[in-house]
Amino acid sequence: MSSPAADVVRLLTVSGSTLAVAESLTGGLVAAEITSVPGASRVFRGSVTAYATELKHELLGVDAGLLEARGAVDAQVAAQMAVGVRKALGADWGVATTGVAGPDPQDGQPVGTVFVAVDGPFGTDSGSAAGGKVEALRLNGDRAEIRRESVRSVLALLLTELAGEQTGNERAQDTEQNGGF
Repeated sequence: MSSPAADVVRLLTVSGSTLAVAESLTGGLVAAEITSVPGASRVFRGSVTAYATELKHELLGVDAGLLEARGAVDAQVAAQMAVGVRKALGADWGVATTGVAGPDPQDGQPVGTVFVAVDGPFGTDSGSAAGGKVEALRLNGDRAEIRRESVRSVLALLLTELAGEQTGNERAQDTEQNGGF
């Protein structure tokens, strides 16, 4: 049985795409999960662990006004982190995690509030709307459980997007092979 990380690496390899990761609450766990897969070096560009709020702006280009107004635990912050790491590391796909693993609330958000985001090569040819996807999570458990579930959730979100793109590409190739447009 393959893992979500192995499935991500396989789908990225098949499509010839690359991945970059921006992490806050997961502190490098997403990158560790991806790089534990043999062959990940073909698709994994790198990661930025921007644990400190100001680094989200300085390294990933997250809007400083947004960080000031809402804090680091926010859906738009997650989305901008995914876009920023994708651009900064020159990848086709970017994913991001931000949230509160505990033990204390942060930025007015309770423990277990997490946002995961994916940004990729969406456009008219892929059938997806332009932009990325963000998922808001309300997780239970201790710090370790919240962080593990955040990793699982961001990989699941990326897999959904990769599988959707793969299906669209396969349909396009099948149509071309059968004489269609």
